[in-house]
Amino acid sequence: QVQLVESGGGLVQAGGSLRLSCAASGSIFSVNAMGWYRQAPGKQRELVARITSGGSTNYADSVKGRFTISRDNAKNTVYLQMNSLKPEDTPVYYCYAWAKTMGDPTLYGYWGQGTQVTVSS
Repeated sequence: QVQLVESGGGLVQAGGSLRLSCAASGSIFSVNAMGWYRQAPGKQRELVARITSGGSTNYADSVKGRFTISRDNAKNTVYLQMNSLKPEDTPVYYCYAWAKTMGDPTLYGYWGQGTQVTVSS
């Protein structure tokens, strides 16, 4: 099994910055793509940013130029640097990862428990 533990959420004023972290642990053989989704109450979960094991990235149009995703493959950790935050960036952020565990060649998707980001106007 793989566990994803997120940290770094909190309350910030509009225009401020936050950095989210998500560390994968467990009986990991390899971690492929990692990324972040967010979900506001009553809305579908949406992709924020994604990064492959090779470092290729893609972003939601709403965050391009403001958010930067990065990862440390040695630590199986993904980061999301969020700058110029807006009130609409407020929802719960979820980390996800595609990973293989020891002794199992199947690639599975895993989710973190979510971390709340609140941007006040």
